[in-house]
Amino acid sequence: LFDAAFEFAHYPGAQNEASVKEFLDRFPLPVIFNALQTDPDIPGFENTLVTCLERLFKTKYGASLIPQYMPVLQVGLKADSAIVKSLACKTVLCLLENVQLVVIYPLLLDYIINSDDEVAHAASETIKSLARFPDAMSVIFPNLAARCSSLARVRVLSLIVKLFSISRLVASEIKKSGLLDLLEAEMKGTKDTLVILNVLELYYELMEVEHSSEFVPQTSLIQLLCSIISGTSTGPYEKLRAMMISGRLLSKVKALISATDGSLNDTDAQEAAIDAIGQIGSTTKGADLVLSPAARHVVASAFDRNAHGKQLAALHALANIAGETRPKVDGKAEESLRCLIYDVAAQSTKLTPSGLFLSVLQQSSEIRLAGYRTLTALVARPWCLVEILSKEEIINIVTDETAKIAMEARYNCCKAIHEAFLCSNFVDDPRRQKTGEKLQEAVRSGPYMSKKGARPEVMTGEGF
Repeated sequence: LFDAAFEFAHYPGAQNEASVKEFLDRFPLPVIFNALQTDPDIPGFENTLVTCLERLFKTKYGASLIPQYMPVLQVGLKADSAIVKSLACKTVLCLLENVQLVVIYPLLLDYIINSDDEVAHAASETIKSLARFPDAMSVIFPNLAARCSSLARVRVLSLIVKLFSISRLVASEIKKSGLLDLLEAEMKGTKDTLVILNVLELYYELMEVEHSSEFVPQTSLIQLLCSIISGTSTGPYEKLRAMMISGRLLSKVKALISATDGSLNDTDAQEAAIDAIGQIGSTTKGADLVLSPAARHVVASAFDRNAHGKQLAALHALANIAGETRPKVDGKAEESLRCLIYDVAAQSTKLTPSGLFLSVLQQSSEIRLAGYRTLTALVARPWCLVEILSKEEIINIVTDETAKIAMEARYNCCKAIHEAFLCSNFVDDPRRQKTGEKLQEAVRSGPYMSKKGARPEVMTGEGF
């Protein structure tokens, strides 16, 4: 057997089906399996038989015999020998559609966690191949989050990245299962530089995957990278790798925006997606990108009274995009912003942007605060100033806020309107004189000195 197996294992080139059948007729599989369980004290005996079996199972005839020996395969997965375990893992690849996943999979996962590198790699490759089959998905994903050693966790995380690269469907299942969160948890749960670098390397591989941009915006990776890059206690190697990951991330920013825009159709992710678009739009270049076309959902949601949480997130996002604390965007993006707001107004019962603005300011103090931020950002545009001045009720609310949590936002909005008014042609219009005086008085009074006298209360403690 040893001589024949050695010759078969080292035969140059591929063996044809006839030679495979001839070999197995002479040495049936049970004979070879039984020989593997003996110790004949022949140098290279086990390695030779394992190599021979690998070549046998890669042929069509050899693979056809595997289903008859499932109990033997399970015994092989439990064997003490590392190379026998590796052989068993590789054999699973030859009968993917027939393998009993519920029995086999936990053993494969155990090898990833507890075996040496060779066996762990073979098991990982086997699971990766199994994951290509839809029936395997429900078996694989619920079992991956195992409590194990640091090395084993890195192996499991590495497997997640490999599985993620298989297809968009598999990546989606991984995201739904919360497995991507394991990467972040590993980063946040350790101070071990080697572990951090290993996970960053996995993130780097993850960002190579074509469909990664569809799922990364739904994690807190960006915040994690920022904390690593700006952290004073972070080592130079971690910062370098984090910056390299950021480079790959930014190279896909348009795809990221598109993916985030798509998440607005997911009810559970709407507020997070709107907030993400607002954060991207908080910079001038980011605003240029999101204003065509992702911001259309933000603008529509900002004036939709049917979903309080979504409207609140959208108003804050619109304030970021419009530039509450930075200059306006370029001409094309500015025109897009104006058109978006007028289009939403035209399709609403309010008909005009001024009607939308007033509707926001007539809602709860929380919504009003977000609305003040939005108007502060928008009023630098002449068209917005015209809309604001066209409704006296808007000026009355902006100059007469009584809710304490909105006073500073109201004051900033009032200042912005007043500054825009002074720079406009309206300042010389006699019909706008009272409006100008009202704005000037409100600005002079400060954030806590509106007509109704709302201001922080200071009183002697009752304990005296």
